[in-house]
Amino acid sequence: MAETTVSKIKEYNDDSIQHVSSLEHIRLRPGMYIGRLGDGTHQDDGIYVLMKEVIDNSIDEFIMGCGNRITVRRDGDLVSVRDVGRGIPLGKVVECVSQINTGAKYNNSVFQFSVGLNGVGTKAVNAMSSSFHVKSFRGGEFVEAWFEKGVLTKQNKGKTDEPDGTLTEFVADREVFGKYAYNDDFIIRRIENYCYLNTGLTIDYNKRIFKSQHGLLDLLEKEVEDNGIYNMVHYKSRTLEFAFTHTREFSGETYYSYVNGQYTSDGGTHQAAFKEGLLKGINEFFKKTWSPQDVREGIVGAVAIKVETPVFESQTKNKLGNTEIRGPIIDEVKEAVLEFLHKNPEDAQKLSQKIIQNETIRKKLSEVKKVAKENAKKISLNIPKLKDCKFHLGQSGANADMGERSMIFLTEGDSASGTLNTARDVMTQAVFSLRGKPLNTNGLSLSEMYKNVELYNVMAALGIENGVEGLRYGKVIFATDADIDGFHIRILLLTYFLSYFEELIRSGRVWILDTPLFRVRNKSVTTYCYSEQERDTMMKQIKGSEVTRFKGLGEISAKEFGQFIGEDMRLIPVTIESLSEAKKAMNFYMGNNTPERRDFIMDNLV
Repeated sequence: MAETTVSKIKEYNDDSIQHVSSLEHIRLRPGMYIGRLGDGTHQDDGIYVLMKEVIDNSIDEFIMGCGNRITVRRDGDLVSVRDVGRGIPLGKVVECVSQINTGAKYNNSVFQFSVGLNGVGTKAVNAMSSSFHVKSFRGGEFVEAWFEKGVLTKQNKGKTDEPDGTLTEFVADREVFGKYAYNDDFIIRRIENYCYLNTGLTIDYNKRIFKSQHGLLDLLEKEVEDNGIYNMVHYKSRTLEFAFTHTREFSGETYYSYVNGQYTSDGGTHQAAFKEGLLKGINEFFKKTWSPQDVREGIVGAVAIKVETPVFESQTKNKLGNTEIRGPIIDEVKEAVLEFLHKNPEDAQKLSQKIIQNETIRKKLSEVKKVAKENAKKISLNIPKLKDCKFHLGQSGANADMGERSMIFLTEGDSASGTLNTARDVMTQAVFSLRGKPLNTNGLSLSEMYKNVELYNVMAALGIENGVEGLRYGKVIFATDADIDGFHIRILLLTYFLSYFEELIRSGRVWILDTPLFRVRNKSVTTYCYSEQERDTMMKQIKGSEVTRFKGLGEISAKEFGQFIGEDMRLIPVTIESLSEAKKAMNFYMGNNTPERRDFIMDNLV
């Protein structure tokens, strides 16, 4: 038996060792360079990362004082970016877009506050594009080159009367990304952020002009609108800019943080230092020792820094790791906060009233939490229990990756949860079954929400009853039936998370499971369809087929269902483009305005 087993193992020798070029490696392991691939339905999908990498180069030119206008065009899959910066040195055009570790970003005298410091960005775009064209204009001359999948196909040079700068055009390769489509809302949101972070820069996207006069102050005014308690604090120096205010809500903290123009969705040293400096400044001014939670509850803030050598966790630059900047940022933020409070006594008074209110609510809520926890323990035998997995978010060492891959399905009823529980991967997939429709939490206070046993158990299952930092799973997935009741439960869950745990949505943790509506099969072929159009197409292709309509998750056998929550699982991301607009929509659809909603439905019936 041992000999038979060994004979099946492929021989491992010198011939087993392979070398791949940088180009081949990028195409073979795209995730190492741009994170996720995706199909364009999520704002962090790879096609937007390619676009960002090219625009980042133009932003770097602006940061260095060279060119204040960027023209971006998208026509179907074709994306083009033209700046009026210095232009790539004509003798290095091909190398700068095709050879790894080639570029000027290593030279701080040429690019002092660049986002792209590792010489990979544009090369990755080139390698992952079915067609790529670059053209540099300098001093009345130009050099241009064309590539296909990173391979040079043609070059040209000559005279020109166009202004200095660089033109880059590319088409993301469908061999790498599969079927994809751009979402203009995601692109516009990113362009707006570029302008907020670079006052004086104009970006023309498909003939729509974007520009910001007041930087992060403009960003927060758009997000908060008229919900701020006092005049926004806004500070700007050569390397640090921040703005913040408190809202009337009691729903956690919201931050927008950036490094060299790059949005750091997971924060990092700069965001933590900003929060600490804010706390120290406020406590010193009021001569108090208020807790961080009371000071920062309901805050909406934005912070942007410039640093010569940023250290990010990955090529996608979601979190800053530089520790040497912590102390200087804390001190600068603290002094700026003190100056604002001294100069604006009325605003200072409103801020102190908000903090005292936060403290009062927190103490009352602490008592409510104790009662809710005890009640949950008493009746835990009467509610569907959590079917947990082995690995959880936040685990360190060798299990960190498994923890990030962990997920919990929030599903409806015993039937669906039974199917999920049988089909799941017990290592990384947990199931929590809801008992009927959850409470509509729009407009409810935190105390009322905590008194609801069902919602408390959801918090306990996720580990967020004491704050979102305790989240136990990499993904929170709504798994409801594709019918009216299922959609209603989905909306109620969205209202719940948007009301109290909006930070989980902003950090990309909340998803919706997309499951098939139909099974089309004959004796030899079985296929699953996610829409009526897919069903009709497959019925024409599969001769003598029969169609089954799945009304609920519980109607799909566990054996079948396993493939829908496996490697090819279809997930729809829950995203927020504008906090203020999301709150308005939630208040309209879930608030106490039945007559208005009825009129809206009657006017929009199809």
